[in-house]
Amino acid sequence: MLQTKMTEILGVKYPIQCGTMHGITTSEMVIPVAKAGGFCCLPSAYYQTKEELMEEVKKIQDATDQPFGVNVGLFPSMQDVSAEVRLEWAVESGVKILETAGRNPAPYRDMITGAGMTHIHKCARVRDAVKMDGLGIDMISIVGTECGGHPSMEEVTSLVLIPAALDQISTPLIAGGGFADGRGLIAALALGAAGVNMGTRFMATTECPIHESFKQKLTDSAESETVLVMKSLMNPSRVLRTPGAEKILELEAQNATLEELAPHISGNVSRGGWRTGDFDSGMYPAGQITGRINDVPTIAELMARIVEEATAAQQRVAALA
Repeated sequence: MLQTKMTEILGVKYPIQCGTMHGITTSEMVIPVAKAGGFCCLPSAYYQTKEELMEEVKKIQDATDQPFGVNVGLFPSMQDVSAEVRLEWAVESGVKILETAGRNPAPYRDMITGAGMTHIHKCARVRDAVKMDGLGIDMISIVGTECGGHPSMEEVTSLVLIPAALDQISTPLIAGGGFADGRGLIAALALGAAGVNMGTRFMATTECPIHESFKQKLTDSAESETVLVMKSLMNPSRVLRTPGAEKILELEAQNATLEELAPHISGNVSRGGWRTGDFDSGMYPAGQITGRINDVPTIAELMARIVEEATAAQQRVAALA
């Protein structure tokens, strides 16, 4: 049951990834996800030094022998530490699964393969998935416009994007954007994906290190209560509709420059807000599946529920034949 190319390649029990979230998927979340049979990555960009990342890796390794990964973003960054240096940290950590996102990872493929790492690359467009397919990436992750965080400017839904990508690639695919339960997992597998990536759903769990007021907002919000900000910068991000997000949209409507937007879109603002529960400034990524969240279970409870729902959905489909 639920054995796919994703479980085979990553060595996990279930084809379910808790999406990488900056400052959120720390060891507090990676450990319970791994123990419950899922897959999760540490976001290397959250750690300011190699020593900090190594300490977090050790916490996880001391707590579980189950697989987990390290994420390295290849996006342009104002941070002092380059993507290449963070890749070196990931290699030195000894973690054998790497997730990259953003720019083309081709310049780093020799480093990654030389370290014997399983490589997942996350993208948001069919043409990017096709390009990755030609690089020998182990798995490709793709997200539709429903996702929290960064979809593409093309705004293609997951139901269209996933089979469109699979029609042109042979690399196993992890599907993200709009997935929250076992029914969605079976739907993704039926489309040909090897597994799913769920980020927003995992934020509404007891272990997630965000303020309880955010978890309450996730359970209270309808599927229509997210917005796309930063489209004016050609770098859209789907976030919760909050006073901070409304301010960003207002500024964008006034043709604000990057310098004018920076104080509102900086990760430094939201980093504090996630912990204090202050919605009034900054932006807080979340997907349209907010309308599907009705409770705040433990990660183990959520994983067990997803598997149970997937089993029931699979049986319903089988009965049709």
